Amino acid sequence: MSGCGCLYWNRVSTNDVVPDIHSFSLPSPIPQWPPGHGFATGTINLGELEVCEVTKFEFIWGSDMKNKRKSVNFFKPVDIPDRYFCLGYYCQSDNSPLRGSVLVAREVAHTKSPALLKPIDYSLVWCPDNWTEETVHGHGYFWLPIAPEGYKALGFIVTNKPAKPGLEEIRCVRYDLTDSTEPHYVLLNTISKVAESMFRVWKIRPCRRGMHEKSVSVGTFFCSCLWSPGEDLNVSCLKNLNPSLQWMPNLDQIHALIKHYGPTIYFHPDEIYLPSSVSWFFENGALLYKKGESKGERIDPSGSNLPKDERNDGEYWIDLPKDSTRKKIKKGNLESAKVYVHVKPALGGTFTDIVMWIFCPFNGPGCLKIGLLNFPLSRVGQHVGDWEHVVLRISNFTGELWSVYFSQHSGGLWVDLTHLEFIEGNKTVVYASRNGHANYPHPGEFLQGSVNLRIGVSNVAAPSKYVLDASKAYEIIAAEYLGEGVVNEPCWLQYKRKWGPTTVHDSRAEITRILNRLPATLRYTAEHIFSKLPNELYGEDGPTGPKEKCSWYGDEKC
Repeated sequence: MSGCGCLYWNRVSTNDVVPDIHSFSLPSPIPQWPPGHGFATGTINLGELEVCEVTKFEFIWGSDMKNKRKSVNFFKPVDIPDRYFCLGYYCQSDNSPLRGSVLVAREVAHTKSPALLKPIDYSLVWCPDNWTEETVHGHGYFWLPIAPEGYKALGFIVTNKPAKPGLEEIRCVRYDLTDSTEPHYVLLNTISKVAESMFRVWKIRPCRRGMHEKSVSVGTFFCSCLWSPGEDLNVSCLKNLNPSLQWMPNLDQIHALIKHYGPTIYFHPDEIYLPSSVSWFFENGALLYKKGESKGERIDPSGSNLPKDERNDGEYWIDLPKDSTRKKIKKGNLESAKVYVHVKPALGGTFTDIVMWIFCPFNGPGCLKIGLLNFPLSRVGQHVGDWEHVVLRISNFTGELWSVYFSQHSGGLWVDLTHLEFIEGNKTVVYASRNGHANYPHPGEFLQGSVNLRIGVSNVAAPSKYVLDASKAYEIIAAEYLGEGVVNEPCWLQYKRKWGPTTVHDSRAEITRILNRLPATLRYTAEHIFSKLPNELYGEDGPTGPKEKCSWYGDEKC
């Protein structure tokens, strides 16, 4: 057996001692989707391989029985369909209900050599210290399949006994049917006192992600004692070489998905700057300005007179009128508001991302929090034309909602369903923060800065009577994979310039005045934290529209 120095944890877990693991399920059953081609049929053809999801697991080993918050559990996929083969095991933190999947595969065609082969051996990556086959049982043993030449391993096997797994346990995949992966976040991180080495377990994801990318996540993990950032991982993901996207939902199925899963978005009870429809924004006085001209031009409700050049050259921007209607437009119009939906493939077409864009005519000023003190700002954070979004990631195997992305100013985060609130069946709840409209899965105060030091920009979210029901108030504005003419993109979507002017005030000077009132030691720390916040928070530049965001074609920032 080869590999790094062995580690030891104070955990003895055998198949006779299984932690109390609860599985997660959506609040309501998934409906029968409208008829179509391959969407939600249980399998997806990637070319030479056909894959399906396995969501049933057998517990093998866990890292820390006494501390549920830090424990990581490892599982073997079970109930694998006939003629399908395991590609790797699954793991997740023990502080959430069990919810996940791994892909299993079967060969449906090959052009030169088999798509799947057994490993030729296993390498022991991790094991307990001072073990012997006669005396040590009930610990975690991590095995990397050694692939035949020209093939790649896609996952690890975990056992609770030191004997090598059988070669029949897993399959390796021909290299040209695979793609590279990267560590996403660390699940387990521990140091061996005996071996003086670090053992880590990471969740992994494809390196290439986005609307046009072919990489397919398998759902497995990566572990090592020796890996360093920048090195290639020794496990891969799959690649979708089937040009057909028949496993994506058709238009009727998209409508059904939105009506079933569409989130309820709550705006803060003290929100002044509510959302509106884009057409309301144009109809009520938004103006198109051209560089060098002092007078703005009224914009057609459809946006048909907006410039449609292929790049933002800074020659045009949208602003509010200077007359009495300015205040009215800034407040928005919730009755007209809707979400603007972009539907696109994700993770090689195995998932569908339903991206819901929310438009607010105005983004209000922010609030600094330093310790227990709040400092409302007069200008910092305010700008014309605010775009935020929420993403529903749907499994194309089943039509099940898999995770939700919440945009938060220049970033955001994916949230697993186990950490979401639901309303009216399987509809999620979204809370938009006061003034800034950043999206959160729960009400409360959220700091953008240092949570530990309680220094940063405060985002406060709470339920209220100001509600936008995305399952009803929506417009599909793009679904490129459906082909030309199926969804007509609105004129305003082709506008590449700014939806608000570049501000001329010095926002950072306002923050500096507040910081100068603090004690020297606290001021230095706060200055350091605020210097790292994105410029977007300072409102010093007008935002671009949805199609100009990098996430339109790519994956979300997280």
